[in-house]
This record gives sequence, C-alpha cells and structure tokens, in this order.
Amino acid sequence: MKNFLLGTVALIALGAAVPAIAADMAPRSYTKAPAYVAAPIYNWTGFYVGGNIGGAFGGGNGFTGAVNNSSSNGKFMGGVQGGYNYQFAPNWVIGVEAQYDWTSNSGATVTFPLAPAYTYNTSLNGLGSVTGRLGYTWGPAMLYAKGGYAFTDRSRSVTGLPAVDVNGNTDGYTVGGGLEYMFTQNWSGNIEYQYYNFGKTTFASAPLAAYGSATSEQHTVKAGLNYHFNLGNFGSGMVPAKY
Repeated sequence: MKNFLLGTVALIALGAAVPAIAADMAPRSYTKAPAYVAAPIYNWTGFYVGGNIGGAFGGGNGFTGAVNNSSSNGKFMGGVQGGYNYQFAPNWVIGVEAQYDWTSNSGATVTFPLAPAYTYNTSLNGLGSVTGRLGYTWGPAMLYAKGGYAFTDRSRSVTGLPAVDVNGNTDGYTVGGGLEYMFTQNWSGNIEYQYYNFGKTTFASAPLAAYGSATSEQHTVKAGLNYHFNLGNFGSGMVPAKY
C-alpha cells in the first residue's frame, strides 16, 4: 500500500512539471518560403513581319575591255520581310522568309572602246528573295544562316545601230546570315549580310559579243526590326516556364 501511494504521488508531480517545462521552451521558428518566380523562356516559334534598311554594293567581273562610267556602285536600300519560325530540340530554329527591298536610283552606263557607237545602260530598282533559315538560339539571341531563291527588278538596254540584244537573268540565288535579338515579348531586331547572284550577262551578237560576259552580283548589309505575332500555340515572344 505504501509503494502504491508513493507511485501515485510521483505521477502527479511529473504531470504538473511537464506543462511548466513546455512553457519554458522557445517557440519553433517558421521561415516563409520565397515566392516562386518563373524564369522566362524565349520562344521563336510563330509568324513575324518587319522592315529593314541598309546598303547594296555591286560585285563580280565586268565586260572585258569595257569602261564602267558609273560614279559609284553603292546603293541605299529599304524594304519589308515576313516569315515563320519553328523552334525545336530546344535551341535550334528553322523557318522560311520572304523579303523585298527597293534600291535608290542606281543607273549606270558602260562604253566600249572598240565599238564607241554603243552604250550599255543598266538600272537596279529592287531585290527580292524567298529563303530558308536555320538558326541556333541561346536566351534572347539567335545566330542564323539563310539561302534560297532570289529575283531582281532591273532594266538593261543597249543603244546603237544595228541593235544588239542583251542576254541575262532576273532570277538567281542568295545566301547570307545574321544575328537576331528578341528584346521584348513581340519585338526583335537583327543585322544581316546577304549575297545575291544572278548569273552572267552577255551580248547576243557582234560587235559587243567580243567583250565576253559580266557577272551580276550584289552584296548587301541590312538592319531590320520584326514584330512576332502572339498566337498561343503558334508561338509567342516569351512564355513562362512550366514545371
């Protein structure tokens, strides 16, 4: 009986002490988790349209022995472009682009010392292209190459008698490349180099046929601004990451 009473007293004392010990313990600290902020992912997929300005410079070889009387072959140019990009894998971009540029008045004349009665007159009014593009992107920047079909709006004629016809192409090919940077959700800017080749120009008959052929080439440098349409699954400039 004595042992039972002592045990009961000990349990009562322990029960009274536990709340006091708990009261003396410091409350557990709580740290609020930082707010989640999704990292932006730049998505090049989608349609775009834009404009560009720059300069064009003639290249290639001229007619053997002829004299080019043009004071300068440099031309101001400006135009429009539009296309579609698809981003995959996940840093590669493929696409297609159509572009047309008007050029400043760039008429030139060529004379022939052995046939002084003749003059060859040319004028370049515009350059166009439909190209494929392949790019590699990191963040908002993309380095790309392009190439495809090219066409030119130009006039060519020969003054003198008897008449001499000019043989030459208005269709050709183009290659180039550039760097594009997406600086807002829907806007990007780029700078690019593009080379155009329209083959050889020759004269159909004497006396000018003896002067051989001239290569029709243009080297261009352009800066452009593009607007990217935000069309949901078809593409947007920047979308939040998904986890």
